[in-house]
Amino acid sequence: MEATIAVTGLRKRFGPTQALDDLSFTVTPGQVTGFVGPNGAGKSTTMRVVLGLDTPDAGRALIGGHEYRTLKHPLSHVGALLDAAALQPGRTARNHLLWLAHSQGLGARRVDEVIRLAGLETAARRRAGGYSLGMRQRLGIAAAMLGDPPVLMLDEPFNGLDPEGIVWMRGLLGSLAAQGRAVLVSSHLMSELQDTADHLLVLGRGRVIADTSVRELVAAASGDRVTLRTSERSAVMTLLARAGAVVASTDRETLTVSGLAAERIVALLTADGVPFSEVSAHRATLEEAYMELTRDAVEFRGAGARSGSTERADGSSAEEVVR
Repeated sequence: MEATIAVTGLRKRFGPTQALDDLSFTVTPGQVTGFVGPNGAGKSTTMRVVLGLDTPDAGRALIGGHEYRTLKHPLSHVGALLDAAALQPGRTARNHLLWLAHSQGLGARRVDEVIRLAGLETAARRRAGGYSLGMRQRLGIAAAMLGDPPVLMLDEPFNGLDPEGIVWMRGLLGSLAAQGRAVLVSSHLMSELQDTADHLLVLGRGRVIADTSVRELVAAASGDRVTLRTSERSAVMTLLARAGAVVASTDRETLTVSGLAAERIVALLTADGVPFSEVSAHRATLEEAYMELTRDAVEFRGAGARSGSTERADGSSAEEVVR
Protein backbone atom coordinates (compact mmCIF):
# COMPACT_ATOMS: atom_id res chain seq x y z
CA MET A 1 0.00 0.00 0.00
CA GLU A 2 1.28 3.46 -0.93
CA ALA A 3 2.28 5.54 2.11
CA THR A 4 0.34 8.73 1.41
CA ILE A 5 -2.51 10.83 2.72
CA ALA A 6 -4.33 12.66 -0.09
CA VAL A 7 -6.98 15.25 0.75
CA THR A 8 -8.90 16.82 -2.14
CA GLY A 9 -11.51 19.57 -1.99
CA LEU A 10 -12.73 18.84 1.52
CA ARG A 11 -15.63 20.93 2.78
CA LYS A 12 -17.25 20.54 6.18
CA ARG A 13 -19.69 22.74 8.01
CA PHE A 14 -20.99 22.44 11.57
CA GLY A 15 -24.09 24.63 11.68
CA PRO A 16 -22.92 28.18 10.92
CA THR A 17 -19.25 27.23 11.30
CA GLN A 18 -17.34 26.48 8.10
CA ALA A 19 -14.69 24.09 9.39
CA LEU A 20 -13.09 23.05 6.08
CA ASP A 21 -13.28 25.16 2.95
CA ASP A 22 -12.07 23.38 -0.22
CA LEU A 23 -9.07 21.91 1.63
CA SER A 24 -6.49 20.01 -0.44
CA PHE A 25 -3.02 18.66 0.32
CA THR A 26 -0.88 15.51 0.12
CA VAL A 27 1.30 14.00 2.84
CA THR A 28 4.15 12.09 1.21
CA PRO A 29 6.32 9.26 2.57
CA GLY A 30 9.81 9.62 3.92
CA GLN A 31 9.34 12.80 5.92
CA VAL A 32 7.68 14.22 9.02
CA THR A 33 4.98 16.70 8.01
CA GLY A 34 3.96 19.23 10.63
CA PHE A 35 0.25 20.11 10.64
CA VAL A 36 -0.29 23.52 12.25
CA GLY A 37 -2.69 26.42 12.42
CA PRO A 38 -4.55 28.63 14.92
CA ASN A 39 -7.40 27.29 17.01
CA GLY A 40 -10.36 26.79 14.70
CA ALA A 41 -8.19 26.29 11.60
CA GLY A 42 -9.64 22.80 11.03
CA LYS A 43 -6.74 20.50 11.91
CA SER A 44 -8.64 18.10 14.15
CA THR A 45 -11.64 18.08 11.84
CA THR A 46 -9.38 17.14 8.94
CA MET A 47 -7.87 14.25 10.89
CA ARG A 48 -11.33 13.04 11.88
CA VAL A 49 -12.47 13.11 8.25
CA VAL A 50 -9.38 11.20 7.10
CA LEU A 51 -10.13 8.53 9.73
CA GLY A 52 -13.83 8.32 8.87
CA LEU A 53 -14.99 9.83 12.17
CA ASP A 54 -16.65 12.76 10.40
CA THR A 55 -18.25 12.73 6.95
CA PRO A 56 -17.30 15.63 4.68
CA ASP A 57 -19.94 17.66 2.87
CA ALA A 58 -17.74 17.48 -0.24
CA GLY A 59 -14.33 16.20 -1.30
CA ARG A 60 -12.35 13.06 -0.50
CA ALA A 61 -9.69 11.94 1.96
CA LEU A 62 -7.66 8.88 0.95
CA ILE A 63 -5.03 6.80 2.70
CA GLY A 64 -2.84 5.04 0.18
CA GLY A 65 -5.52 5.62 -2.44
CA HIS A 66 -8.39 4.22 -0.32
CA GLU A 67 -11.03 5.66 1.97
CA TYR A 68 -10.58 4.61 5.58
CA ARG A 69 -13.96 2.86 5.76
CA THR A 70 -12.93 0.48 2.96
CA LEU A 71 -9.75 -0.71 4.68
CA LYS A 72 -9.65 -4.22 6.06
CA HIS A 73 -7.59 -4.31 9.27
CA PRO A 74 -7.07 -0.52 9.14
CA LEU A 75 -4.32 -0.48 11.79
CA SER A 76 -2.10 -2.19 9.22
CA HIS A 77 -2.60 0.80 6.90
CA VAL A 78 -2.73 3.81 9.22
CA GLY A 79 -1.90 4.34 12.88
CA ALA A 80 -3.48 7.29 14.66
CA LEU A 81 -3.28 9.04 18.02
CA LEU A 82 -5.99 11.67 18.36
CA ASP A 83 -6.74 11.50 22.09
CA ALA A 84 -4.37 9.95 24.62
CA ALA A 85 -7.25 9.64 27.11
CA ALA A 86 -9.28 7.39 24.81
CA LEU A 87 -8.78 4.15 26.74
CA GLN A 88 -10.52 2.01 29.36
CA PRO A 89 -8.82 3.11 32.61
CA GLY A 90 -9.46 -0.20 34.36
CA ARG A 91 -7.41 -2.18 31.82
CA THR A 92 -3.68 -2.61 32.03
CA ALA A 93 -1.72 -1.11 29.16
CA ARG A 94 -0.90 -4.59 27.86
CA ASN A 95 -4.55 -5.69 27.91
CA HIS A 96 -5.56 -2.46 26.19
CA LEU A 97 -3.13 -3.28 23.40
CA LEU A 98 -4.10 -6.96 23.32
CA TRP A 99 -7.76 -6.33 22.54
CA LEU A 100 -6.77 -3.86 19.81
CA ALA A 101 -4.34 -6.42 18.39
CA HIS A 102 -6.93 -9.21 18.41
CA SER A 103 -9.39 -6.97 16.55
CA GLN A 104 -6.82 -6.64 13.77
CA GLY A 105 -5.71 -10.26 13.58
CA LEU A 106 -2.44 -9.53 15.40
CA GLY A 107 -0.89 -11.61 18.17
CA ALA A 108 0.67 -11.03 21.59
CA ARG A 109 4.18 -10.98 20.15
CA ARG A 110 3.44 -7.74 18.30
CA VAL A 111 1.95 -6.26 21.48
CA ASP A 112 5.19 -6.91 23.35
CA GLU A 113 7.18 -5.38 20.49
CA VAL A 114 5.29 -2.08 20.57
CA ILE A 115 5.46 -2.01 24.37
CA ARG A 116 9.25 -2.09 24.05
CA LEU A 117 9.14 0.48 21.25
CA ALA A 118 7.18 2.89 23.46
CA GLY A 119 9.35 2.31 26.53
CA LEU A 120 6.47 0.87 28.58
CA GLU A 121 8.08 -2.39 29.75
CA THR A 122 8.00 -1.55 33.47
CA ALA A 123 4.47 -0.12 33.37
CA ALA A 124 2.73 -2.46 30.92
CA ARG A 125 0.88 -4.44 33.62
CA ARG A 126 -0.32 -1.38 35.51
CA ARG A 127 -3.83 -0.05 34.98
CA ALA A 128 -3.73 2.69 32.36
CA GLY A 129 -6.06 4.89 34.41
CA GLY A 130 -3.17 5.61 36.75
CA TYR A 131 -0.87 6.75 33.96
CA SER A 132 0.39 10.33 33.62
CA LEU A 133 -0.44 12.15 30.38
CA GLY A 134 3.07 11.46 29.12
CA MET A 135 2.68 7.72 29.75
CA ARG A 136 -0.70 7.77 28.02
CA GLN A 137 0.96 9.40 25.02
CA ARG A 138 3.46 6.53 24.91
CA LEU A 139 0.61 4.03 25.12
CA GLY A 140 -1.16 5.84 22.28
CA ILE A 141 1.99 5.60 20.17
CA ALA A 142 2.22 1.87 20.93
CA ALA A 143 -1.39 1.43 19.79
CA ALA A 144 -0.77 3.44 16.62
CA MET A 145 2.23 1.23 15.77
CA LEU A 146 0.46 -2.11 16.36
CA GLY A 147 -0.13 -2.85 12.68
CA ASP A 148 3.31 -1.56 11.60
CA PRO A 149 1.46 0.92 9.33
CA PRO A 150 2.99 2.91 6.46
CA VAL A 151 0.99 6.01 7.49
CA LEU A 152 0.85 7.69 10.91
CA MET A 153 -1.33 10.57 12.13
CA LEU A 154 -0.56 12.03 15.55
CA ASP A 155 -2.41 14.92 17.21
CA GLU A 156 -0.31 16.83 19.78
CA PRO A 157 2.00 13.88 20.62
CA PHE A 158 4.44 16.08 22.60
CA ASN A 159 1.81 17.13 25.17
CA GLY A 160 2.59 15.90 28.67
CA LEU A 161 6.03 14.51 27.84
CA ASP A 162 8.97 15.25 30.09
CA PRO A 163 12.30 16.33 28.50
CA GLU A 164 13.42 12.71 28.14
CA GLY A 165 10.12 11.85 26.49
CA ILE A 166 10.37 14.77 24.08
CA VAL A 167 13.83 13.65 22.97
CA TRP A 168 12.47 10.12 22.55
CA MET A 169 9.51 11.36 20.49
CA ARG A 170 11.73 13.43 18.19
CA GLY A 171 13.95 10.44 17.53
CA LEU A 172 11.02 8.09 17.00
CA LEU A 173 9.28 10.35 14.49
CA GLY A 174 12.48 10.86 12.55
CA SER A 175 13.21 7.14 12.44
CA LEU A 176 9.68 6.31 11.28
CA ALA A 177 9.95 8.80 8.42
CA ALA A 178 13.41 7.46 7.53
CA GLN A 179 11.79 4.03 7.10
CA GLY A 180 9.65 5.50 4.30
CA ARG A 181 6.46 6.12 6.25
CA ALA A 182 4.22 9.16 5.84
CA VAL A 183 4.09 10.89 9.24
CA LEU A 184 1.60 13.72 9.91
CA VAL A 185 2.03 15.48 13.25
CA SER A 186 -0.30 18.18 14.55
CA SER A 187 1.23 20.38 17.24
CA HIS A 188 1.13 23.85 18.76
CA LEU A 189 4.76 23.49 19.90
CA MET A 190 6.69 25.19 17.10
CA SER A 191 9.99 24.65 18.88
CA GLU A 192 9.47 20.90 18.73
CA LEU A 193 8.39 20.90 15.09
CA GLN A 194 11.41 22.99 14.13
CA ASP A 195 13.63 20.19 15.42
CA THR A 196 11.42 17.38 14.09
CA ALA A 197 9.46 18.25 10.94
CA ASP A 198 10.80 18.31 7.41
CA HIS A 199 7.69 19.75 5.81
CA LEU A 200 4.91 22.02 7.06
CA LEU A 201 1.21 22.33 6.26
CA VAL A 202 -0.23 25.54 7.71
CA LEU A 203 -4.02 25.84 7.92
CA GLY A 204 -6.07 28.97 8.36
CA ARG A 205 -9.86 29.26 8.23
CA GLY A 206 -10.23 25.76 6.82
CA ARG A 207 -7.77 26.28 3.96
CA VAL A 208 -4.07 25.57 3.36
CA ILE A 209 -2.17 28.86 3.58
CA ALA A 210 1.30 27.31 3.30
CA ASP A 211 2.58 23.97 2.01
CA THR A 212 6.36 24.17 2.18
CA SER A 213 9.51 22.82 3.78
CA VAL A 214 10.43 24.05 7.25
CA ARG A 215 13.76 25.25 5.87
CA GLU A 216 12.14 27.39 3.16
CA LEU A 217 9.58 28.87 5.54
CA VAL A 218 12.24 29.86 8.08
CA ALA A 219 14.49 31.28 5.34
CA ALA A 220 11.65 33.43 3.99
CA ALA A 221 10.89 34.77 7.47
CA SER A 222 14.56 35.45 8.16
CA GLY A 223 14.83 37.82 5.18
CA ASP A 224 18.19 39.44 4.54
CA ARG A 225 18.69 40.99 7.96
CA VAL A 226 22.16 41.02 9.47
CA THR A 227 23.12 41.85 13.04
CA LEU A 228 26.31 43.91 13.37
CA ARG A 229 28.19 44.89 16.52
CA THR A 230 30.78 47.65 16.37
CA SER A 231 32.26 50.40 18.53
CA GLU A 232 32.19 52.76 15.52
CA ARG A 233 28.46 52.91 15.03
CA SER A 234 28.26 56.24 13.16
CA ALA A 235 31.08 55.42 10.77
CA VAL A 236 29.61 52.02 9.98
CA MET A 237 26.13 53.44 9.38
CA THR A 238 27.53 55.95 6.91
CA LEU A 239 29.68 53.38 5.12
CA LEU A 240 26.91 50.80 4.71
CA ALA A 241 24.31 53.38 3.71
CA ARG A 242 26.58 54.50 0.88
CA ALA A 243 26.75 50.86 -0.24
CA GLY A 244 22.96 50.75 -0.51
CA ALA A 245 22.07 49.11 2.81
CA VAL A 246 19.25 50.08 5.15
CA VAL A 247 20.76 50.42 8.61
CA ALA A 248 18.91 50.73 11.93
CA SER A 249 20.42 51.20 15.36
CA THR A 250 19.35 48.68 17.99
CA ASP A 251 21.54 49.98 20.83
CA ARG A 252 24.86 51.82 21.26
CA GLU A 253 26.90 49.05 19.65
CA THR A 254 24.35 46.98 17.71
CA LEU A 255 22.99 47.64 14.22
CA THR A 256 20.46 45.78 12.09
CA VAL A 257 21.37 45.84 8.40
CA SER A 258 19.14 44.98 5.42
CA GLY A 259 20.02 44.94 1.75
CA LEU A 260 23.56 43.58 2.00
CA ALA A 261 24.74 40.03 2.59
CA ALA A 262 26.86 39.35 5.65
CA GLU A 263 29.87 38.49 3.47
CA ARG A 264 29.64 41.84 1.65
CA ILE A 265 29.37 43.73 4.94
CA VAL A 266 32.51 42.03 6.27
CA ALA A 267 34.39 42.87 3.08
CA LEU A 268 33.39 46.55 3.26
CA LEU A 269 34.30 46.93 6.91
CA THR A 270 37.63 45.15 6.48
CA ALA A 271 38.59 47.20 3.43
CA ASP A 272 37.82 50.42 5.32
CA GLY A 273 39.59 49.32 8.50
CA VAL A 274 36.47 49.70 10.64
CA PRO A 275 36.47 47.51 13.79
CA PHE A 276 33.58 45.11 14.43
CA SER A 277 33.01 42.25 16.86
CA GLU A 278 30.08 40.46 15.22
CA VAL A 279 28.43 40.10 11.83
CA SER A 280 25.71 37.44 11.78
CA ALA A 281 22.81 36.73 9.45
CA HIS A 282 19.48 36.74 11.25
CA ARG A 283 17.73 33.37 11.38
CA ALA A 284 14.09 33.43 12.36
CA THR A 285 12.62 30.70 14.51
CA LEU A 286 9.79 28.56 13.18
CA GLU A 287 7.56 30.21 15.77
CA GLU A 288 8.36 33.66 14.35
CA ALA A 289 7.71 32.44 10.81
CA TYR A 290 4.43 30.81 11.87
CA MET A 291 3.19 33.88 13.75
CA GLU A 292 3.90 36.11 10.76
CA LEU A 293 2.18 33.72 8.37
CA THR A 294 -0.97 33.23 10.47
CA ARG A 295 -1.35 36.79 11.70
CA ASP A 296 -4.72 37.17 9.97
CA ALA A 297 -5.84 33.53 10.25
CA VAL A 298 -7.85 33.95 13.44
CA GLU A 299 -10.30 31.35 14.66
CA PHE A 300 -12.92 30.97 11.96
CA ARG A 301 -16.51 31.92 12.57
CA GLY A 302 -19.19 31.39 9.93
CA ALA A 303 -21.41 34.26 8.90
CA GLY A 304 -24.17 34.77 11.41
CA ALA A 305 -22.47 32.72 14.14
CA ARG A 306 -23.40 33.74 17.63
CA SER A 307 -21.31 33.55 20.76
CA GLY A 308 -21.40 30.15 22.38
CA SER A 309 -21.19 26.76 20.71
CA THR A 310 -23.02 24.83 18.04
CA GLU A 311 -24.38 21.55 19.34
CA ARG A 312 -23.54 18.39 17.36
CA ALA A 313 -25.37 15.11 17.30
CA ASP A 314 -22.73 13.49 19.52
CA GLY A 315 -23.14 16.18 22.18
CA SER A 316 -19.85 17.98 21.44
CA SER A 317 -19.71 21.52 20.16
CA ALA A 318 -18.32 22.88 16.91
CA GLU A 319 -15.70 24.80 18.91
CA GLU A 320 -14.56 21.54 20.48
CA VAL A 321 -14.21 19.81 17.12
CA VAL A 322 -13.01 22.50 14.72
CA ARG A 323 -9.40 22.78 15.82
